[in-house]
Amino acid sequence: MSPAIDVARVRRDTPACESVIHFNNAGAALMPDPVAHAVLAHLDLERQRGGYEAEAAAQPALEDFYDAFAALLGCARDEIAYAESATRAWDMAVYALPLAPGDRVLTHDSDYASNHIALLQLARRLGIELDLVPSDAAGQIDVLALERMIGPRTRAITLTHVPTQNGLVNPAEAVGRVARKHGLLYVLDACQSVGQLPVDVRRIGCHVLSGTGRKFLRGPRGTGFLYVERALLQTLEPPFVDMRAATATGDGRYRLRTDARRFEGWESFVAGRLGLRAAVRYLLALGTDAVAARISALAAELRHALAALPGVTVHDRGVERSGIVTFTVGGEPPTETAARLRARGANVSVTASEAAPLDARLRRLATAVRSSVHYYNTEAEVAAFATLVAAR
Repeated sequence: MSPAIDVARVRRDTPACESVIHFNNAGAALMPDPVAHAVLAHLDLERQRGGYEAEAAAQPALEDFYDAFAALLGCARDEIAYAESATRAWDMAVYALPLAPGDRVLTHDSDYASNHIALLQLARRLGIELDLVPSDAAGQIDVLALERMIGPRTRAITLTHVPTQNGLVNPAEAVGRVARKHGLLYVLDACQSVGQLPVDVRRIGCHVLSGTGRKFLRGPRGTGFLYVERALLQTLEPPFVDMRAATATGDGRYRLRTDARRFEGWESFVAGRLGLRAAVRYLLALGTDAVAARISALAAELRHALAALPGVTVHDRGVERSGIVTFTVGGEPPTETAARLRARGANVSVTASEAAPLDARLRRLATAVRSSVHYYNTEAEVAAFATLVAAR
């Protein structure tokens, strides 16, 4: 384990660690005290002063939101926008892409359902075509097949960096090299990766990246973010705009903002934005490399402990694996396993086919228990969790 993280301290910052084994970080991680305090303090300020007045007082921190994400993702502050969720961030960018009838978009079976549904709607509305790139033997996107499938009408690649349901990490950088080589737009869903892996948009080579606050970033629910590369930004018209995104010029026209905030709405959850900013600053102070190393080691230990149990099958795939560990217990439906664990003080979730229908169909695995570790979890919790899984 990496000695860089003071596990005792981060657990003190996370009071629920005293009462629960929280292995549902891919659903919503536990907020550390600085994040919760940022949200609650602002709500209290709104109660005492009023919403507009509290927002005015918080302007320095609200502006630092963009600096914090720029530092985290390796980009410029004007390439960052706040969003209410990862899905809204994804949709705002994808529906703005300059696609025309007959254009083709390459995607993969690990796509999250909401992302794929948006592409299906664009296919119906615009007449674009979707090409499904096959997986390689490890289950991740086959980069060689991806490049072979590029044709004269191919315009974009969309990919989920860390899928919600199978433990793998897709080779995002390799896909980025292909996209740049062929001049394709590259949209990356980093909902499950930002906060558990170092994510540098320049190194990856994506033009667009979306994510959420509630998962591995340990931010509040109802928060998300969007990155759009500056060179692409000026060519994208958001699917809907308001007075935050644009200015009415008085001559029957409007002028869009020149930064990524053209994808934002005027009204937003101010306390949530402050909490998400605090979460990013908390992560940066710990160091993304140290966080990634600890999560990877804990997840490997959890996979090993579960695989050693009679009747338990671990279903993870990929050459590189994430902090998401999926498994089933023979003869016990995953929903019952999850309920049994929760009743004994261990939080997990169940991944269902609805969340990733393409992957579920190909693997013929409708449901599985999804456990997901974070840096504030411990080796002792991994051992205790395995004991709970076995104690039917």
